[in-house]
Amino acid sequence: MSAKRDFYEILGVGKSADNDELKKAYRKLAMQFHPDRNPGDKASEDKFKEAAEAYDILSNPEKRAQYDRFGHQAFGGGGGGFGGGGFQDMNDIFSQFGDVFGDIFGAAGGFGGGRQSARQRNAPRRGNDLRYITEIELVDVLKGKEQQIEFETNTNCTSCNGSGAEKGSSPVTCKTCAGSGQVVRQQGFFTMATTCSKCGGTGETIETPCKPCKGQGRVKSARKIKVTIPAGVDNGTRLRISNEGEGGYKGGPNGDLFVEVRVKDHEVFTREEDHLFADLDVPYVQFLLGGEVTSEALDGDVEITIPRGTKPGERIKIAGRGIPSLRGSRRGDLYYTLNVEFPEKLTEDEDKLLRQIAEINQVKVLAEKKGLFGRKK
Repeated sequence: MSAKRDFYEILGVGKSADNDELKKAYRKLAMQFHPDRNPGDKASEDKFKEAAEAYDILSNPEKRAQYDRFGHQAFGGGGGGFGGGGFQDMNDIFSQFGDVFGDIFGAAGGFGGGRQSARQRNAPRRGNDLRYITEIELVDVLKGKEQQIEFETNTNCTSCNGSGAEKGSSPVTCKTCAGSGQVVRQQGFFTMATTCSKCGGTGETIETPCKPCKGQGRVKSARKIKVTIPAGVDNGTRLRISNEGEGGYKGGPNGDLFVEVRVKDHEVFTREEDHLFADLDVPYVQFLLGGEVTSEALDGDVEITIPRGTKPGERIKIAGRGIPSLRGSRRGDLYYTLNVEFPEKLTEDEDKLLRQIAEINQVKVLAEKKGLFGRKK
């Protein structure tokens, strides 16, 4: 019979290791050599038991003190493990240290935790939140809009209130798994737990299914609701509508509906936060002499004053004609970038006057017959 290995060596820790280090080391080995991950592997089974034995001794202050002083002889050579009085079988390990690796393999290491899981599955649960995308025009952002949306989702069956059982009846405890939701089989040292195929892990079966939902407890439902889209929304704004999402499970509450707003691009105006921007063509004479221009904004006509001597590319600000703020009462501004507009052809008088201006300013121009614009007949 081979000599027992040092417990600190088995866990791969030093003699000064604290409880957290011991637990972390054991958890790592439990994951590596767990029977569920190594079915039929005798070497892994031995290492799993060896690690449990080492952790059992070193995680207990009194046992650890005795081990540090007397070694394995402190426990009659058995070390407190199999054959040493510490564990009787694999289930004993799972029962003792399920908190160490239970969250990896399920409650109690994947064994005996099905009953709690079945209760959770059958408890009323909130429905999922839903996401819906709706499109509006830029002009709708000015005053807001009431938009009707339609979608289809699962809802709680009102006939059976989500139980899946016909009125006057109720689900019964699954006879195959006795309500645990799992079927447990013992194979030597190994205890294998699988989801019950009869009840699907719920721990209950339905002998008389509800006709409207066919025993599912849920039905498809077409929804049609009106959504108030406030003024000032931007592309990507999400509106939360409480209790209008997917129906709850087993009579639980509905989820919420999140409506994402998409604002369509406008052919004239572009938006930056609460401000609007557009290009405006202005006759070249008004750049030189100034004047009034009427343009169409999103909410009606706007009068624009072009100052004398304005240069092409300059920007004119119209205060308060932009987008309303979503979180306040003020509106953004409207900006026009001015582009110079030339006539396609000059009249005879226009040509004559411009040539006079060119002559005054000593600017050389082409001869009349080769004019840049030609003349209007």
